[in-house]
Formats: sequence, structure tokens, C-alpha cells
Amino acid sequence: MIMVEANDRYGCGNPVEGIKRLRQDRPDIEPFSLDEVMAIINGVRADYRNYFLVRFFTGMRTAEVHGLKWRFVDFERKQILVRESFHHGREEKLKTAGSMREVDMSTVVFDALTAQATRTRSSSPYVFCTRAGTPLDTKNVTDRVWYPLLNYLGLRRRRPYQCRHTAATLWLAAGENPEWIARQLGHVDTQMLFRVYSRYVPNLTRTDGSAFNQLLNARVGQPLNFHPKDDGGPNV
Repeated sequence: MIMVEANDRYGCGNPVEGIKRLRQDRPDIEPFSLDEVMAIINGVRADYRNYFLVRFFTGMRTAEVHGLKWRFVDFERKQILVRESFHHGREEKLKTAGSMREVDMSTVVFDALTAQATRTRSSSPYVFCTRAGTPLDTKNVTDRVWYPLLNYLGLRRRRPYQCRHTAATLWLAAGENPEWIARQLGHVDTQMLFRVYSRYVPNLTRTDGSAFNQLLNARVGQPLNFHPKDDGGPNV
């Protein structure tokens, strides 16, 4: 864009015109199954249970969860207002303009934040914090809580960021509206959603035959009779 601007202003020619962008590989997506999620929630130490409930069931980024303050938790409307992040020891702006959003709380998330309020609301502006009231450190949580827990449960070693991917795939598999999911994740449209997560979602584009398969499975235990009824109509 700098070269384009320079050419438009001064007519110096664009030396990078015609050069194609480097191919970008798909992000490494390794979401957890719902059974694995429940094993993690039930196995994690008590002071991190609410933290991981929020991570797994809101799709928020690590820095967004660590930067979440109580003034951005709207219990009345059951929404989390994503406005800030905390990364590398300091408050930062959000990743993109679309990252500023309202995340709807499920009942599980609402209950988790209600319980967390009794722990930290009176002692820190941050929802999830250290005993001193400061924001959580990503490396500390990863090395001292996350990886030891995965090892203990016998689960494959994956980055905590996979919690975000897990939320997306669980929403899609449950049949939630892709546009709503994109808004929850902070995407400006559904393009990335379809590109990154499509292979994890049955019947996302209605081209895999699962809708028809579901229709037939609904008749399990009932004989299929293709002989016409007395009125000439099909008896299926």
C-alpha cells in the first residue's frame, strides 16, 4: 500500500506491482471435543474453573480474557463487552476493529462469572487475576496450569488458544447461525468462519448429505413401506 500511495502521488512507478501475495496456510486448528472440554473443566483446580468455562464457551482470545474488567461485564443484558486486551504485561488495543464486540453469555458462562464475582470483584478491576489483583500472565497460566492439566488427563498437548477454536466448532456443530458465531468471535463476516472451520462442521453448507441421513435416522425402528396406500399415495 505504501508503494501504491507513492506511485499515485509522485508517479514513480510501483516496483511490487504484479507480485503475488505469499500463500497463507490455514491456521493450526485442533479443537477439543465436548467430552475433553468437560474432562478439563472437571479436572482443573478450583480457582481456574470459572476461567476455563469462560475461555471454552465464549471464544474470546487469550489477551481479551486476561484484559477483561468487571465494568465490561453486563450481567443485566448477559453480555461481555470486549473493549480491551492485556498482552505482554500491558493493556493494548484490540486486534482488529471488528474485535470490539458484545459476546452473549450462555447460562454456563453467566453462572461462572457470577461465581467469579464473589472471588475477585471486590479486590481487583480484572475478572481473572492473581492474588495481588493483577492480570494473569499468559506464560505462567500455560506452563503451571494448562500443560500440567493436559498431561494429567492424558490429552494431547495443545495451546490454550485452542479454547477459542473449540468454542467456534461447538457452536457450529450445534447448528448456531454462522453470522452470529462470526460476531461472537469478532470476525467482520463469515468468510473466515467457513474457511477455517468448515471441515469440523457437519452439514454446514448442506452438501454432505447429513440432513437427508438425519431424516432417515428419524425413522429408525419404523419399517419403510414403499407400497402405495389404498388412496394411491406413497406409504413411507
